[in-house]
Amino acid sequence: MKFTLFKYLNGWKIAVIQITAFLLISCENKNETIPPLDLLSLPSQSVKEFRTVYSDSGLVELILESPLMEQYENSGAPYFEFRMGIHVDVFDGKETPTGSVTSKYAKYTKATNVWELKDSVVVINENSDKLETEVLNWDQTKDLIYSDRFVRFTNEDQIVMGTGFESDPHLRKRKIKKVSAIIYLKNEE
Repeated sequence: MKFTLFKYLNGWKIAVIQITAFLLISCENKNETIPPLDLLSLPSQSVKEFRTVYSDSGLVELILESPLMEQYENSGAPYFEFRMGIHVDVFDGKETPTGSVTSKYAKYTKATNVWELKDSVVVINENSDKLETEVLNWDQTKDLIYSDRFVRFTNEDQIVMGTGFESDPHLRKRKIKKVSAIIYLKNEE
């Protein structure tokens, strides 16, 4: 009996040694370093349900709203990003909005004083004229809005479509560069 028990214990020791050797051989010591988090690429400020009111001499000029506003101060050119879009109501000193601007993405670069709007951009002025495009830039210094993309401009008389656009922010002095279609909405008598 002693001989059989000894034989059994020897088999057990051999099995443990084999399993340990297998684990040691199959496990590598990978000394990978985890890259540090790039703190400079993170926003310096994030605001959910962002709403700001711009006024002049006590009169509301515009109200800008966004589900998320992120400010990046650590980059070479500080900017504000609105990844979930913006909605702007323009008042021009009146009690009710005279126009609006919406887009699904917006970015404002402080150094150049330029807004970049992307994805389903719609601008409506005080005359209910409507501009639709996928990309629109607003240079506040030059008081100019422009696009190099397809635009659709609708007023009470016609719809004008084309590529490329320039205008003042109120859509009064507008120019579509490459007109591709004009659709008249009212019959001429």
